[in-house]
Amino acid sequence: METKLARIAELAKHNPAMTFTSLAHLLNPEYLMQCHHQLPNRKAAGVKGTTKITYEQNLEENIEDLVSRMKQKSYRPSPDKRVYIPKDEKGKKRPLGIPEHEDKIVQKGMAPILNAIYENDFLDCSFGFRPQRNCHDALKVLNGYIERRYVNYIVDVDIKGFFDHVDHKWMMAFLKERIGDPSFLRIIARFLKGGYMEQAKHYKTESGTPQGNLISPILANVYLHYVLDLWFEQHVKKRIKGQAYLVRYADDFVCCFQYHEDAHAFYDALKLRLNKFNLEVAEDKTQIIPFGRFAAENHKKAGKGNPPTFDFLGFTHYCGKSKKGKFRVKRKTSKKKIASKLKQTNQWLKAHRHLAMKDIVRRLSRSLNGYYNYYCITDNVTAVVRFRDAVIQQFFKWMNRRSQRKSFGWEKFQLFLIKFPLPKPRAKVNIYERRNHISYIL
Repeated sequence: METKLARIAELAKHNPAMTFTSLAHLLNPEYLMQCHHQLPNRKAAGVKGTTKITYEQNLEENIEDLVSRMKQKSYRPSPDKRVYIPKDEKGKKRPLGIPEHEDKIVQKGMAPILNAIYENDFLDCSFGFRPQRNCHDALKVLNGYIERRYVNYIVDVDIKGFFDHVDHKWMMAFLKERIGDPSFLRIIARFLKGGYMEQAKHYKTESGTPQGNLISPILANVYLHYVLDLWFEQHVKKRIKGQAYLVRYADDFVCCFQYHEDAHAFYDALKLRLNKFNLEVAEDKTQIIPFGRFAAENHKKAGKGNPPTFDFLGFTHYCGKSKKGKFRVKRKTSKKKIASKLKQTNQWLKAHRHLAMKDIVRRLSRSLNGYYNYYCITDNVTAVVRFRDAVIQQFFKWMNRRSQRKSFGWEKFQLFLIKFPLPKPRAKVNIYERRNHISYIL
């Protein structure tokens, strides 16, 4: 299968106008069997309650039946099981859809095919859910634009409920630009229309891509590739006076402009552009701000104090200076992300304070290491140290509430941490370090 995917990628790269007319046959029993084995164990089950273990009790028969139904065009994905996860510190929740195991297998098979076709189409400004690209890469490129190009204004945009408002007709129209296999397209359309189950009631979905599905990220990238990326590159940049740059991670994106009038013209045009595709700007979360090498000086002259900041990918970006006094973009963990993570940690400690303290330390260590891997970047280690201190304070509080009597004082707790230490943060990502496969700004 790897050879076939490589061939698809090669054809897609050398023939940008090519339409792939034969893809569904790739979803054969051998390939789908492989997809089943690649799926993780112990994942939440869908509406029918089928797990990976129960499905593989009659694996060959189940796979053969699945392939047969796809060939007969009778395969229909089950509705997703709707669950909710915490979204922010205010208690808001984000809906997720848990597909049936059989549907996970099909999506697991379709995702690499879609990636092989579209990876060479996607522009360098796109970073979300793409091979060998991550959030840190997006931050590095954005940093290069602001520090080394003529950037004086930032348009920080939030699309209102993007994943819930993707227009199915437009999505299928975009896919048909590259895919001409009606069987393959039919399966995607049925996933989009599959709906979800909540409290034993089936809800239809007339728009949106379900968050939680394996193909939703690449479908979102396809949608925004045509709606935003190509439009920005081929139309916006040709109609403005100065320089302009776009950095996008999934539906979260930032635009950089040299001139104030270009930034405002873009924002007005963006609202019309998104409206055409049934999307909407969240105006309360969108801002146009002066930002760049001259922002601090201009604000100081105008008596306005420090220039505004903006949040992107969990970091608050602000204007700073290097040790030599030169302009630098600096980042710190956004207050929203800190509050959300501390609330989550506090709730976990409260619910699991009955566990052995060694087990709690082990769990906290895993959580902290994951936090460090993302947030320990250039200029932000100090903020992460403060976060760790806050976690230790929560740990101390809940260990002293394991019973009516306090377990120990602060000095005894410090001795315990010496014996069973929590990991300390250190720099993990150098924002100025380049990776060869990413087009960095020189």
